[in-house]
Amino acid sequence: MRDLNRKFNQDNGHQLDLIPESTNGDFVSAYHNDDEELIDPFCVEDNPHKITFEDITSAAFKIKCGIVNTPCVQSRLSDATGIDLYLKKDFLQRTGSFKERGARYALLMLSEEQKQAGVISASLGNHALALCYHGYKLGIPVTVVMPVLAPIMKIAACRQYGANVIVDGPDMGEAKRIALRHGKEKGLTYINGYDHPDIMAGQGTLGLEIVEQVPNIDAVVVPIGGGGLIAGVALAVKTLHPNVTIIGVESERCPSFYMARKTNRPTRATIDSTLADGLAVPMVGYNAFATANSLIDKLVVVKEEWIAIAILKLVENEKCIVEGAGATGLAAILAGQLDELKGKRVVLSLCGGNISRKESGNDLMSSQNNS
Repeated sequence: MRDLNRKFNQDNGHQLDLIPESTNGDFVSAYHNDDEELIDPFCVEDNPHKITFEDITSAAFKIKCGIVNTPCVQSRLSDATGIDLYLKKDFLQRTGSFKERGARYALLMLSEEQKQAGVISASLGNHALALCYHGYKLGIPVTVVMPVLAPIMKIAACRQYGANVIVDGPDMGEAKRIALRHGKEKGLTYINGYDHPDIMAGQGTLGLEIVEQVPNIDAVVVPIGGGGLIAGVALAVKTLHPNVTIIGVESERCPSFYMARKTNRPTRATIDSTLADGLAVPMVGYNAFATANSLIDKLVVVKEEWIAIAILKLVENEKCIVEGAGATGLAAILAGQLDELKGKRVVLSLCGGNISRKESGNDLMSSQNNS
């Protein structure tokens, strides 16, 4: 791992901060300081910010020239599942995920001074890709901190957009702390990938598109990681059609929203390696939970083997290459956890298509064989 990160930390025309090493060969953070309290000013536990429907419509207007209005088509799996199933294919965004919606809107909402100074964030991949791409298109400097286990192809892609990439931290929690500290030192605006109000508003535009594209919807099924996507989508859909059922799905290996509902506040969950790595956020965002909790009608926690089966079913039947996070809605249906939807019209959000070699290789087949 050290050699691989050395390779990707070489300067090939773009600035990329080096990861320091301890004398025993372990990675250590250049910015680590346990004594310093780091707070994201846009995501405060004691004062969560609920976004409004007007925030989402504003985002839709501002980002429409830079975001793909992705198709929402009837699925070939409708007969097999007994559900009138529609697939919102947001993996067809330019960088392969819905994250572009919020990233572009958050960048557009910066002041001129903030745009000139630049932004920073922490991400395992999809948010980083979206922020780097739209920062490149809008001429805004972007720095991203990616944990050492982030997929190398995503690290390389961020570099191609001219971003300053810092590969550091064993997990997202430490990567976020590094990003907050680095941003404070350099005067950069920190943009949380799932809990920043502008990010949530941008993600909500997916919900607006769904209700425009599919009439008479009975339910919308949305994957949950940090909660930003379901917060925006649920608010958009429920405002326009209050009787539509909103269902959230998360991996059993990272049940962060389940834990938040159990304690009635965002609570840190224990996470394990999952095919739905895009959902591996240990704690739901404060703003996302405040916005989404009352709008979610049902929460489902799905097993790993069903995520693997759903990924393969989407390839075989829909010719769609979707990452584990985007396949969780179908996984819940195939597992029989949403049988009440039979005979109804349901939209699944296929939110990302940046499937890693891990997901498409041995781990995927192993999960299927264990089913």
